[in-house]
Amino acid sequence: MNQTPALHIEDLTVAFDSRPALWDVDLAVPEGVLMAIVGPNGAGKTTLIQAALDLIPRAAGTVRIFGEPVARARGLTGYVPQRGSVDWDFPTTVQDVVMMGLYGRLGWLRRPGADERQRTLQALEQIGIADLATRQISQLSGGQQQRTFLARALVQDARLYFMDEPFAAVDAITERAIVTLLQELRARGRTVVVVHHDLQSVPDYFDQVTLLNVEVIASGPTAEVYSEDNLRRTFGGRVAGIARLTEEAPP
Repeated sequence: MNQTPALHIEDLTVAFDSRPALWDVDLAVPEGVLMAIVGPNGAGKTTLIQAALDLIPRAAGTVRIFGEPVARARGLTGYVPQRGSVDWDFPTTVQDVVMMGLYGRLGWLRRPGADERQRTLQALEQIGIADLATRQISQLSGGQQQRTFLARALVQDARLYFMDEPFAAVDAITERAIVTLLQELRARGRTVVVVHHDLQSVPDYFDQVTLLNVEVIASGPTAEVYSEDNLRRTFGGRVAGIARLTEEAPP
């Protein structure tokens, strides 16, 4: 495995109205892993992803993606934001939304051609919604919206993906499709960092986990850091069934 981390964060601090949302965060994500970012509401999980992508300003700290500053590594990253951050009433089709994932490579002045359309359809087929290509996004269910976002990220063919709660409020079929996609990406050597809210499924879905509550409480292989003590330190003892969750974690 490449010794250069896919994502390397040092001394990251982000503040809103003089209140720290993240404080002195250090994080190294190895290449080729699925990592969950887990913590309570207000812990800074989404802020961490946005700061890592230079979508919001940092008060302090550095971020490197495969050893490069973020500005020089944009072509290596894919991003799936929360569904609630998008205007799903905007008059456009599923195919158009997915094709937008290619604009970073094309530039805004070059029109997509046959190759781009083919890559878009392949991504839609891989995520199981090729039949929705011409549908208006306002007509999609929540699970179909999430799959559209995933296809848009997939078409970018990134090396490092950031996904912000992709499992939130989706049906069981979509959840299985997301898990399958994550496993396929890992098999291809890709790295995926996922903000995740379901504590029960962390040991099943992710081989690494970062427990975050403004500061990093623990980070590393799930089997090592996903413990009752670390979860209590992260959530302040407010997690029902912590002992049962950690007892079911892989040895």
